[in-house]
Order: sequence, then C-alpha cells, then structure tokens
Amino acid sequence: MQEEQSTDGRRRVVVAAVGPNVESGRYAVKRTLGDEVGAWADLVIDGHDQLAAVLLVRGPVGGAWRELPMRPAGPRWPDRWAADFAVDALGTWEFAVEAWVDRFASWRHGFERKFAAGQEIDVELRIGEALVREAAARAAAAGAAADARALTLAADGLVDPAAPPAARAAAALSPGLASLSAAHPDRALSTRSPRPLPVLVERERARFTSWYEFFPRSLGGGARHGTLRDAAAMLPYVAGLGFDVVYLPPIHPIGRTYRKGPNNSLTAGPGDPGSPWAIGAAEGGHTELHPELGTLEDFAALVARADELGMEIALDVAFQAAPDHPWVSEHPEWFVRRPDGSFQYAENPPKKYQDVYPFDFGCDDWRGLWRALADVFLTWASRGVRVFRVDNPHTKPVPFWRWCLAEVRARYPDAVFLAEAFTRPLMLHELAKVGFSQSYTYFTWRTSKRELEGYLRELRGPELSEYLRPSFWPNTPDILPENLQVGGRASFALRLVLAATLAASYGIYGPSFELCDAGALPDREEYRDSEKYQLRAWDLVAPQSLRHLIARVNRIRREHPALQHDEGLAFHRCDDDALIVYSKTHGGGDPVLVVVNLDPFHKRSGWIELDAAALGLPREGSYQVHDLISDARYLWSGARNYVELDPASTPAHVFVIRRQVRREQNFDYYL
Repeated sequence: MQEEQSTDGRRRVVVAAVGPNVESGRYAVKRTLGDEVGAWADLVIDGHDQLAAVLLVRGPVGGAWRELPMRPAGPRWPDRWAADFAVDALGTWEFAVEAWVDRFASWRHGFERKFAAGQEIDVELRIGEALVREAAARAAAAGAAADARALTLAADGLVDPAAPPAARAAAALSPGLASLSAAHPDRALSTRSPRPLPVLVERERARFTSWYEFFPRSLGGGARHGTLRDAAAMLPYVAGLGFDVVYLPPIHPIGRTYRKGPNNSLTAGPGDPGSPWAIGAAEGGHTELHPELGTLEDFAALVARADELGMEIALDVAFQAAPDHPWVSEHPEWFVRRPDGSFQYAENPPKKYQDVYPFDFGCDDWRGLWRALADVFLTWASRGVRVFRVDNPHTKPVPFWRWCLAEVRARYPDAVFLAEAFTRPLMLHELAKVGFSQSYTYFTWRTSKRELEGYLRELRGPELSEYLRPSFWPNTPDILPENLQVGGRASFALRLVLAATLAASYGIYGPSFELCDAGALPDREEYRDSEKYQLRAWDLVAPQSLRHLIARVNRIRREHPALQHDEGLAFHRCDDDALIVYSKTHGGGDPVLVVVNLDPFHKRSGWIELDAAALGLPREGSYQVHDLISDARYLWSGARNYVELDPASTPAHVFVIRRQVRREQNFDYYL
C-alpha cells in the first residue's frame, strides 16, 4: 500500500487525522469479534471542491484490501468522514483512508448553482461532457462495459443541440449520472493516509469476563494437600456462582531451598507447602505440574470438565524461578549474580523473597531467555489453556511483552491475557497498549464516591478506552484492602456489586471473598494465615457466605448486555455522598441503573436526580424500576426520586428500567 506522496503538489487533499487510533497507529485499538469499528478521517481541501473518500480494510490473514465508501460525519464534524466495518476474524486488522478531489461532483455542485441563478450553461455543459467521457474511459478500462456505454450516452446528451437547455441541465444533475460517475472516479492524484492503523480483534471473553480464583491445594480439607481432581470437583460450585473463568495460582513444582513458612516466615516446617510462586524444583519448572496436585492427565480432565460447565481454566504465569529450578543450573546466565557470586533474589523492601530469583532480561542470552518464556505460554496453550493471568508484568521489559504476546497470538489468536499491573499508571497503560487484553486497576483502593467517579471517568477517557480494558478485583491473595478488613459482610457485598456492574470484567479471590474473610496481619493489607504459604480449609456453606448474592449478580450480568460493555456508563446526582448512582446502556436494550450505599455501617437515604434524556425516560409520567437483586418493583415518576439502602440487608439496588407500554382499565403494563 503506497504512502502519502507529499512531494507531488497536485495531491491537494490533506488527510489530517484518521481514527480510532492509539498514538497515531503505534499501537492497536482493541475490539472483540463481531464488533463494528467506527472509522473516521479528517479531510482538508483548499477552496470549494468536493471530496470523495474510501476506507481501505483488510483482515488478519494479510489478504487484499477492500474498499468501503466514506460519508461526511455530519454538521458536528464539518471536515470529518466516516465509515463502519465489521470484524469477523480474530487477529490484527488494518485500515487506512484514501481521498481525492471528486472532479465531477465539484463541477456538478457549481453547475447547479449557476443554473439556478439563470446563468449561461453551454460552456459548463461542455466541461461536464468532458468529465463524463473521462469516467466512461475509466469504466471501459476497468471492464465495466455497461457503465461505459451509459456514461457515453450521458455525455452525448449533455451537448445534444436538439435537446432544450432545461432537459440537458436535468440530465446533468440526475442522481443516476452522479452515481455512475462516482463509481469510476479519477484517483490518479489521491492521497492515502501515511500508514495503516491496526485493530486487535479478540474474542468476547477479552471484553466480558467473570473470574474466580482459588487454590487447588486447599481443597483437601486442611488434612491433606488438595489435587486437581479436587479442583474438578469444585468446578460445579464455581459454575453455580456464575463465573466463566476459573483462575489457578501457579501449579508447578515448588522449590525447597529457602522455602517460606506460614505468613511468609523464613523457616518452613517439614509439612509446609511453600509459595506456589517459588517455581521450580527437581521435578521440573514452568511447564511441569507440582506432583502433589496430580498428573497432566488430571489437568486435561480439569480443562475438559470446565468446558462442560461453560467455563475455562486460566493459569497464572509468573516469570521467576526458585533456587531449585532446573534453569538455575542449566542457564545460570539468565539470572543476576551478586558480587559475592550468589544469585540475586527478589526484593520489594521491606519484603524479601529469598525463595524467588528474578530473570535477567538484559543478559547476553536474552534471545534464548525470551524464547524459553514464550514457550511456557505455548506449552500450556497446547494443553488447552487459552486464558492467562500474568504475574507482575511491570517488572519485565515492555518490548519483551510486545514480542511475546504477538508470538503466542500468532499460534493461538484466541489467547486472552490479564495483566496484574499494580504499578505506576503509565506502565499500566503501556502494558495494555502492547497487547494485554485486560488489566488489574486501582479500583481495589477507590472507595469514596468522588474517587470512584473520578477514576471511572479517567478509564473511559477517549484514547485510554480504546486500548485498556479494566478488570475490577475487590481482593486478591496478595491484597486484603482496608475497606474489607473493617467493613464486615456489608463491605464485601457492596464491593462485589460495584466491581461487577462498573466493569465488564471483574474477579474475586475465593472462597475467601464470599466467606467474608477479613483476617489481616497487623497494619498490613495482607491476609493472616495466607493461602500463599499454607493450606486452608473452607466451609463453602457457612451462614455468612455471599454465594447467593454472587450468583444473582453474575446472572444479572449475563442477562443484561449493558453490563457486558465498559462504554455507556453515566453517573447521576444524589444529595447523599454515601450513595453512588450510575447507569449502563448498550444498544437498544433496557438501561441498568445501579445505586450503592458506600457506607457499610449505616442506613443511608437521599434524592437522586436522573439524566432522564440519556435514559430515555419521560419528563412527566411514571415508569417502573425493577430491582434485579431483591425482585422488588417501584413506580417512579420523572427524574427526581427517593432511595434508601440499609447495608445490613440490601447495600445496593440494581434496577432495570421498565418503560410503560400501554394503559388499560386503570392498569399500567411494563416491559
């Protein structure tokens, strides 16, 4: 595809901007399979000539470019042209814009005005005749014989001395002639956008996902080490909660040297299992299974069982090694050596991880290291895994991730990657740009209405939303935030509703979450008796469990497309700062309206002021709001309505708005 040839001054159209784009095409915008991509271009031309433009599109297989006509975007954008195209295959698509001066349309526009003003038109018709004959020649050269004949007859008619001037003018201005001429334009001096813009197309799960994390090794009831067979038996419980991705912490052999004991203590007892993130032992490394979990046959059965239940298994990929990892002896050059000859272990002062060695991405054999790490993804993908959560990607070079994710997608275009990017905002953004499907966010620590509204507006910014898909997690094995430590069961419930309705993708670390486990180390955001270092036993039917609420919220998400997308979010005013009110809309479906009491200790009430126009509500008259959590129905009127939420019983409303469709014999009917 040729680039814009700015050296030829006769190319008068300027392609000022093309979108959507991320940094002018340096990175891909993201879409999911079946989406319509709304492409646009800002086109500039001197004088009053008319323009024409096409959108050039090609799919991920690198085939031929196809063209779609572009149209003016409307009065709001006087120089913007637009066209939509559907993406129906996974991979990286490309699009570009080509624009030119439409000589016939420019002539026609001037001719129409002169004819309406009563000016002499004979010379103008001769000019039009020449333009139409040129179009006929182009049609003939393209093999469109019928169009060529029709254009030739039209050219003859424009200068037919036997025809009255009014008849010749009408022929010149006929829509049919305009359409025929436009079909065979003169594009010799067209301008193309400098380079194609990429669109990364992923499957729906990259956009809309409900994650559930658990430790298989804790499924032995505390008396023994759990196995992958125990994990398979756990899957119906998770499916009953409504999750579609089951995410397992690392399942590889765990190192014995410097193994950590309970609560990250430096001394491990004989029966202490160690941290799953201390990967590698005599039994193997990142492509092997921890022996106590089972065999690869057990893993295959787990993947198959998840598929039967409509779920997928996601694996945690952590690129670091225990001192016992085979690579430490086989490839010592892949690790950092200290001046005393010892290997550098991981540190995050004041934390020390003596049981973990980071890789040296700047080593001389960096290519060999990169290849080996990419092969970890490829190995597990060959075993049926297509969803990966990546541990601490911000501690590895961004160029590595750009290459690695592309390598995996070249073989497995349906692969989905979640970045555990609890890091600086720009690094979080950069990882999303280079290909991570979803990203952990700072939602975990955003608790007030002001913080939540500000953060969501930031995430939905015009460029950020093109490449960053947020994943909201109220807790993780690493993080028990203060809001969950002190707020009791109500805090877990309200954070669940926020995560599941503010973001299209969210996740929880369970069973800790649904059982409202709030036991923390003193003055730390860390679990006491963390599963990262020891086995735990969980009572899945404990009375304080939120399992029924979780199941209902996930069912609501599946049934309402508005909650399956990140766009369409709007906040509404409420006179109580402890009540946050927002709506989600998508397409022509019913809007979902959410009200959450952010105060886990007290009943709160207030008057909300809805943006009635945005929600399609009547300025006057009534409508019904149906609470999908409690199944209660309320009759509201206009934009201003009263709400009251007691966190002890109902910390949130998730309403669907039912519009009145007819009234018969004093009864209102709603859909």
